Amino acid sequence: MADLFATLWQTLNSGLPILLLHFVTTLVLLALGAALYMVITPFNERELIAQGNIAAGLALSGALVSITIPLAATLATNHIWLDIMLWGIIAILVQLLTVTIATVLFRGFRSAIEQGNIAIAAVLVGVQLAIALLNAGAMVG
Repeated sequence: MADLFATLWQTLNSGLPILLLHFVTTLVLLALGAALYMVITPFNERELIAQGNIAAGLALSGALVSITIPLAATLATNHIWLDIMLWGIIAILVQLLTVTIATVLFRGFRSAIEQGNIAIAAVLVGVQLAIALLNAGAMVG
């Protein structure tokens, strides 16, 4: 029994620091991606959400999930920290490009979100999630 506990302890001592490093790295990438998303969108998410704007909350939530999906795929398939960083940054850039293109294609996007248009926010979330799933699939494939 002592051997079992010694083995478990050794496994935790060697694996836990790596797990924490990779997890924290991915959390930092998620925060970076979310911050950049809020910089490139043509409206102020924080202000609109504070005012109770559901469309802005939905759009930001969709962005968070759509950034997280390829980051999770990167985290699950790479065991080297530098690979997680590199592919994580690429995943974020793809998602930011997606939202940039979507805001250009949807005329009046800013005013629609500011007016609380949930339909356009839902379409944006759908586009972001679709690209996120393809992005994640490409990264693991």
